[in-house]
Amino acid sequence: MAAAGFRWPVRVYYEDTDAGGVVYHANYLRFLERARTERLRALGFDLDELRREHGVLFVVRALELEFLKPARFNDALLVTAEFGEVRAARLELAQAVTRGEDETLCRARVQLVCVAADRFRPAPLPEPLARCLRKGGG
Repeated sequence: MAAAGFRWPVRVYYEDTDAGGVVYHANYLRFLERARTERLRALGFDLDELRREHGVLFVVRALELEFLKPARFNDALLVTAEFGEVRAARLELAQAVTRGEDETLCRARVQLVCVAADRFRPAPLPEPLARCLRKGGG
């Protein structure tokens, strides 16, 4: 069943598939990344702006994927991205890739760490983003 809330549409192109016409497993990571980026943008936080104004980037620290059903060439997919736990320098997200509104193909749990762009060392979340997420913006 699809999660309520933010959804980003993705179309499966031929380049996303393997020889059998099924989405190659690594391409789900691309779909998930796009949805996370667009989720932040929908909240008013552009990744370029976060780097420029706050000197931070986000890196994936941990990722857990569960593949349930295959996506195929030309499928219209929806990718969700919902923030969970927010810590000083870490964000957790629950994500899913669905076909239509309620057929879940893949589920993911993602842990992002905020790092200083110049040192790649953990850095606190920018206060405007942290405040937004703690108020339920995620």
